[in-house]
Amino acid sequence: MNASVDGRSARWAEHNAERRRSLVESALRAIRRHGASVSLDDIAAEAGTSKPVLYRHFGDRTGLYVAVVESVHSYILTNLDLPLATAAEKGPGELAAHLADAYLSVVGRDPEIYRFVITRPTGDVPVNDPVVSLTSVIGDELTEVLSAWLRSQGRTDDPASTWGHGIVGFIWALADQWIASGRQRPRSEIVRHVEQLFAPAFLAPDGAERRSDLPPTLTEPHRR
Repeated sequence: MNASVDGRSARWAEHNAERRRSLVESALRAIRRHGASVSLDDIAAEAGTSKPVLYRHFGDRTGLYVAVVESVHSYILTNLDLPLATAAEKGPGELAAHLADAYLSVVGRDPEIYRFVITRPTGDVPVNDPVVSLTSVIGDELTEVLSAWLRSQGRTDDPASTWGHGIVGFIWALADQWIASGRQRPRSEIVRHVEQLFAPAFLAPDGAERRSDLPPTLTEPHRR
C-alpha cells in the first residue's frame, strides 16, 4: 500500500473519530434536555442527523451507551481531583470523605447524565462493562494509597485492596441513592457522615482480636 493510500486511510479514520465525538456530545445535550430515558430519535434530532447514521457509527443503542459512558468517565476522572499524592498523610477516613465530596460534586452537576450512565440498556452489555471499569480504576488507585498508609503505620497492607475497592463501592452506591432521591440531603452532610463511618474503622490495628485465654470480664466491658 502506497503512502497516499495510507494517508487517506488515516484521514478517514480521524474523520470517523471526530464524527463519533460530535455525536456523543449531541447525545449528552439530548440527555440533559430529555432526561435519562432519552430516545435515539431525540439524540438524532439533537445531532441534526438520522438514526441510521447513529447505527453506522455505534452499531446499536448499547454501542452509543458505551461511548457516552466512556466520555462521562473521562470527564469524571479529569475532575475528581483526588489528593493521591498526599492521601497517605491524611489518613483513610479523610480520604474517603474527600472522595465522596469530589464524586458527589461531579455527578451532582449533571444528574440526568448520571442516571443515564447507571441505567444500562436492555440487551447485552460488553464484557468490559464501562461502569465497572471506572470503579476498578479508582479502586486500584485507592488501594495503592491505603497500602502506603498501612505500611507507614507499621501495619500489614493486606487489607488495602478490600478497603480501597470497598470504599469506592460504598460511595458509588451512596451516589446512586443520592441522585435517585433528588439530592434531598446537602452534600456536606453526607460527606460528614461518610467520614464519621470510615474514620474510626482505621484506628485499631488490623487483626486486633480479643484474647480468648482471658476471663470474659477482662475481654468485654463490665456490665452492671
